[in-house]
Amino acid sequence: MISVRRARPSDAIAIGAVHVAAWRSAYPGILPDAFLARLSVPRQAAHYDAAIRSAAGVFVASASGSDVPPGSGSRIVGFATAGRARGGEFARRLAEGEVETLYVLDDWRDRGVGRKLMRAAGAHLAETGCKSCFVWVLRENPSRWFYQRLGGKPVAEAMIQFAGTKLPQTAFAWDPIERLLAASTQAS
Repeated sequence: MISVRRARPSDAIAIGAVHVAAWRSAYPGILPDAFLARLSVPRQAAHYDAAIRSAAGVFVASASGSDVPPGSGSRIVGFATAGRARGGEFARRLAEGEVETLYVLDDWRDRGVGRKLMRAAGAHLAETGCKSCFVWVLRENPSRWFYQRLGGKPVAEAMIQFAGTKLPQTAFAWDPIERLLAASTQAS
């Protein structure tokens, strides 16, 4: 069974591990290999621990029951973060809220985990008064189609400097935010 809930500080290490695993899986050939090799679970965990403790919108997807080996308890298999649009006036013109991160372990893709996490992130943003939201996605990200399948519309392109490399990214938006909430409840 897959369930989504708000993250707790005790989830930070598992969230950091998902972050590192997802980046190493999604970004070879996009980000420098040396950068991916230096990713650190403890550094990522510290970042997410601070976000969780600040009451930011951090959500985890955990697998339990028949979805995990007997006796292993629950396991975090993905997470998302969401908040008010970052990046100044340009970002606020795209939408009021932003899904900042969404990562799911490879073995758990195509099982509805991403949809559930996007639903939780969108609901959080709506509860905080955001009437629209967006997400930045690296143009070369192999999972960018996911956001289009959820009804996200490409609304902007920009370059981002990351790990010494300039990379193109696309912003996908849902305006009004109810479009995301409705799409995320539909079956894939």
